[in-house]
Amino acid sequence: MADAKTLARIHRVRTLQLGLTRADEARAHDKLASESALSTRISSLAAAVAPVPQTAVAVSLGASAHYRERLQQSADAAVERVRSAQYQVARATDATRAAQRDQSAVEKLIARAQADAVIRELRALEEAPAFRNIRHDPC
Repeated sequence: MADAKTLARIHRVRTLQLGLTRADEARAHDKLASESALSTRISSLAAAVAPVPQTAVAVSLGASAHYRERLQQSADAAVERVRSAQYQVARATDATRAAQRDQSAVEKLIARAQADAVIRELRALEEAPAFRNIRHDPC
């Protein structure tokens, strides 16, 4: 089993890795939220440009058709970005879980090493001589 110094170093590294993966997960969640908001805004714009039953000139209908087509392309791209962001969130969550498992494994090793050290000290005390030296100081 590794010594306490090595375990402490490994624990520091795993703690840093866990912090970094948690930060990556938070960024992935933020990106997913922003992409979802963008998709919602694009769909509301598409609804605003939708044709309404009124008398309109052909140029206006052509322009709104053009904008609807562009908004549909943007909506399709936004849906793909949301899907990609969801995938990144899933990957980041898995990475965070793996880093947490690694850190908890190191913490268990540290706890086991400490328990072994305590047991060794108790055994050393049991094996110590039963008598004690009484020293008399000059009176």
